[in-house]
Amino acid sequence: MDKQELWILDGGMGRELARRGAPFCQPDWSSLALIEAPQTVTAVHQAYVDSGARVIITNSYALVPFHIGAERFAAEGETLAALAGKLARDVADEQEHSVLVAGSLPPLFGSYRADLFNAEKVSELATPLIRAMAPNVDLWLAETMSLIAEPLAIKALLPQDDKPFWVAFTLEDETTAGEPKLRSGELVADAIEAMLTVNVDAILFNCCQPEVIEAALKVASDRLDELGRNDIRLGAYANAFPPQTKEATANEGLDEIRSDLGPLDYLTLAERWRAAGASLIGGCCGIGPEHIEALTQRLR
Repeated sequence: MDKQELWILDGGMGRELARRGAPFCQPDWSSLALIEAPQTVTAVHQAYVDSGARVIITNSYALVPFHIGAERFAAEGETLAALAGKLARDVADEQEHSVLVAGSLPPLFGSYRADLFNAEKVSELATPLIRAMAPNVDLWLAETMSLIAEPLAIKALLPQDDKPFWVAFTLEDETTAGEPKLRSGELVADAIEAMLTVNVDAILFNCCQPEVIEAALKVASDRLDELGRNDIRLGAYANAFPPQTKEATANEGLDEIRSDLGPLDYLTLAERWRAAGASLIGGCCGIGPEHIEALTQRLR
């Protein structure tokens, strides 16, 4: 694998579903469309492929009790995750060119909530998602990880299927000063070293302000160079809403989208990520097909 070959990822799912009129409310988030309008999920996947995405991410981010509740998770979580995998797989398989499906393994106890992590419950929540999506994904993506311990715990549960394992960390984004940190307060440099112990294939930064990502990429790139691990890809996919405080929770409502992050604005930041070593670039919350198209046209 050429570490520097650029792969364009897709953009955000939830807000794009809402923009297309799919049923959407809190706390269900993007899971509601799986239940009531799966054809819209398919349409969003296709829109990103049409915009140039080489990797599409399953719509399984909200399939945890934090969003759908413990009762629905127990009754329907695995079935919904299987559907999320199949919808993405069907779109990928219909393309004339190669499109990979990344199985989204979300923060199991709530976005940005490192304080809620419970190691004893990881298997109970992650195993049904992994089992359900395994037949249809090309790689595993533990995304929006706020602390080091969670992706380590998830990796231990993955099947021995030789599929790549990617981890995307979310960063503190209230300030751009100081050494880059995860939302847990742990240093990015420490996260990089920890991921090497579980043979990660790619390390990304997502669901945070685009302005804080460049510094994290530089730290990651420097640390990997020091350790002689040039086989590991780096990547980024930021969100488009204002900085989130430590008290923020994902179920309080939809944040306003920044007016200064149109496709060309986002592209300018992505070019800096590319220069800092990123070869996997896409978008998170509020970044739509028009942004991905701009990335495709300029970067690839």
